[in-house]
Amino acid sequence: MSGDFTPEQKRYLEGFVSGLGAMRVQRGMPPIGTRTAVGSPAAPAPEAVVFTGPEAEHLKAQARFEAEGKKLVVEEKAKREEHPFDAYARMKQAAVDGVYPKGVDVFRWKYHGLFYVAPNQDSFMCRMRIANGVLKHWQFAGVADLADAHGGDYSHITTRANLQVREIGAESGIAFLEGLSDLGLTAKGAGADNIRNITGTPTAGVDPQELLDTRPYANEWHHHILNDRSLFGLPRKFNVAFDGAGTIAALEDTNDIGFQAVEVREGFGVEAGVWFRVAIGGITGHKDFARSTGIYVRPADAVRMADAIIRVFIESGDRTNRTKARLKYVLDAWGFDKYMAETEARFGRPFTRLPPEAVVERPVPDRQAHIGVHKQKQAGLNWVGVVLKAGRLSTGQMRGLAKISADLGDGDIRLTVWQNVLISGVRDENTGLAVAAVQALGLGTEASAVRAGLVACTGSQGCRFAAAATKKHLEEIADWCDERVEADLPINIHLTGCHNSCAQHYIGDIGLIGARVAVSDDGDTVDGYNVVVGGGFGPDAAIGRELFKDVKAEDAPPLIERMLKTWMAHRAGPDETFAHFTRRHELPALEAIFAEAAQ
Repeated sequence: MSGDFTPEQKRYLEGFVSGLGAMRVQRGMPPIGTRTAVGSPAAPAPEAVVFTGPEAEHLKAQARFEAEGKKLVVEEKAKREEHPFDAYARMKQAAVDGVYPKGVDVFRWKYHGLFYVAPNQDSFMCRMRIANGVLKHWQFAGVADLADAHGGDYSHITTRANLQVREIGAESGIAFLEGLSDLGLTAKGAGADNIRNITGTPTAGVDPQELLDTRPYANEWHHHILNDRSLFGLPRKFNVAFDGAGTIAALEDTNDIGFQAVEVREGFGVEAGVWFRVAIGGITGHKDFARSTGIYVRPADAVRMADAIIRVFIESGDRTNRTKARLKYVLDAWGFDKYMAETEARFGRPFTRLPPEAVVERPVPDRQAHIGVHKQKQAGLNWVGVVLKAGRLSTGQMRGLAKISADLGDGDIRLTVWQNVLISGVRDENTGLAVAAVQALGLGTEASAVRAGLVACTGSQGCRFAAAATKKHLEEIADWCDERVEADLPINIHLTGCHNSCAQHYIGDIGLIGARVAVSDDGDTVDGYNVVVGGGFGPDAAIGRELFKDVKAEDAPPLIERMLKTWMAHRAGPDETFAHFTRRHELPALEAIFAEAAQ
């Protein structure tokens, strides 16, 4: 009979049967085709099958794609065959045996925060979850101790205000994870198809400019995720950020959901005061910022809103094509109105929609407030922003900063999306002492305009996707330009190793994305970059435009020197930023200006 079907009908039938099989196994029933004992009940009709358990929404979405004749990607099949959280016993045995994961287990282990990063490093990297980037001094020191005991003697601060530790051996992964738990920290869901670390305003609660302290909302969402297994196993990763309109930007507009604190005026039918404006769809590696939905929520309802948005994504996100599985692509296909209508139905009550004129213009962030000493809203207290090299800290420096925080600050360590550390609660009379103590660690609290705005992903030294050693090249650019350029306005230079854009190269004044550059006819290549210019974020949001291709890494420092000097010599006035200078020129004209400067 199957010979009478068209190829499309056959694919549908195969997907349909496969989906039924998955349903039966999930419910503890024998697979289709298994013989049953005489008198056993007949298999239920397909329409009677009901998914149960915390993975029900995900299994239903998978089955729908298969019923349409589509094939699930390997990662989706892996989730269905064994949920990664059910693999912990196997992970522990692998640690006893001293072996790294293979095949789809590499993916499953990421659910627990362990990334096997071979071939670049034959070891694990562990990425944590630190809501709003704030942890206690003793937790920070404790992570340093774990790194010394089980990994390399250093850590990296990430572009999601998070910590990661590298060079963790196969036998030490579980010990590291359980050590985090003993510290009151976790790495659960820090990788793979999950909601990543929740970011917020780094100076939340101490910032004289902020409209709202984001810490309670980031923490509530953090714990909501950790205690609801159904929020793991999304079609792809998902980013959420809360921005309280403070002095240091949280880059919420680069997230899938950005909650933006705003002040609502009186006279628009709702209670005046601070609300969250809801923006969705940010993914700058795919050249999109989160866009306002025109919907506003009371801060107390932010978690409920985030949950509703993600439930729609769980149901609708593509599980057959990893490159199209992010929220952006559902929004592209559906439009914002349809997506938010579905979200509203799940939210359970009508949304509050306000016109732009109902909202007071938000305060503008200071692009260099993450560096140096700054007054807090609390009289007599300050935060101290510490400069790091490519986000790296030795374990000794971590313990030293923890001691400074405990002795001279309020005991908090605050991480930023700009890959550095803030120590808050330092009294006026102790700021000089705190700065001197930071310097004694081989760190600093002052930086040039160029060095203060440098951001880099892990790069090829620790990531198999990267085409260039970004952190090494970032330092080469900084050292070269510090000796030759005296920029008088902030500059952001972002280096990312691949199109995953972990360092968000498209939002930098200058963005570099790794590329292999040919140096011979025999196919020999060296590290290099394609260069984009004119990016921005927040009120100055823009996607950078590609200006140069295939620049060898060794040529990048003098190229950037020339670009910066040309900008300062030809800008329209002393207040024209590099980004605005590049945006007012078409690319051919801009290339000609920079080329002329090289002569």
